[in-house]
Amino acid sequence: MSVPVGRSEEVVAIVPAKDEEERIAGTVAALQRIPAVTHVVVVDDGSADQTAAVAEWAGGVDVVRHARNRGKAAAMETGAARAAELAPGAALLFADADLQDSAENLAPLVAPVLAGAADMTIAVLPPQDRPGGGFGIVVRTAREGIARLTGWAPQQPLSGQRCLSRAAFDRSLPLAPGWGVEVGLTLDVLRRGGTIQEVPCELRHRVTGRDLASQLHRARQLADVTRALADRSPVGDRLQQTRGRVLQARGRVRRSLGREWNQLGD
Repeated sequence: MSVPVGRSEEVVAIVPAKDEEERIAGTVAALQRIPAVTHVVVVDDGSADQTAAVAEWAGGVDVVRHARNRGKAAAMETGAARAAELAPGAALLFADADLQDSAENLAPLVAPVLAGAADMTIAVLPPQDRPGGGFGIVVRTAREGIARLTGWAPQQPLSGQRCLSRAAFDRSLPLAPGWGVEVGLTLDVLRRGGTIQEVPCELRHRVTGRDLASQLHRARQLADVTRALADRSPVGDRLQQTRGRVLQARGRVRRSLGREWNQLGD
């Protein structure tokens, strides 16, 4: 495979994980079998179990811990920061911690990014066994929102299994908070002129049902997705620009007043 000038042949796999001690070892081992993956970084996002220890026991893994749960977006940013230290410029492969052996099937996501054919690839999963299942509201909201803002309707807008170039990731910072991170990444890559490919991958992961905890999770997910869409809408862009100008003006006032500003008690 020829690699365009300025692109790395390396890939760092990043696994945000919380309370995944039963699955993390299998996921890590599967990622290490992907030929282009030179490093695996596990970000333990405030787990109450032995996720970090199990990942370290798996061997050949770089483990970073959050003392408290900070959310998936923060874990992804932490993992990317560590990846920059391990392999500057390497592409980033994000994988959920519960994929276990099927994580090896993320390999097809890598080639288009390394070849420069796509700035980001997104895994399209086969139908999962869903006892009870969800109602599809969050997926539909995400898909329709992305289509409305960009003209492109992804098959699986909430898929967390993604590979993207280092440049595409850095241009998308800061990531959308909470469960809106995937929608935010998609919008940010597209709005900055990047290209995205969806790639079928044979993956299996834990799915949620319709119990109360699952419904509360979906409610939080819907709120975060809606926020990511709103923040990246034309109105959201104007609000962000206005806020930026206000903060710049505030900074100029602070610098000009100097000590007098502190004496006023700010």
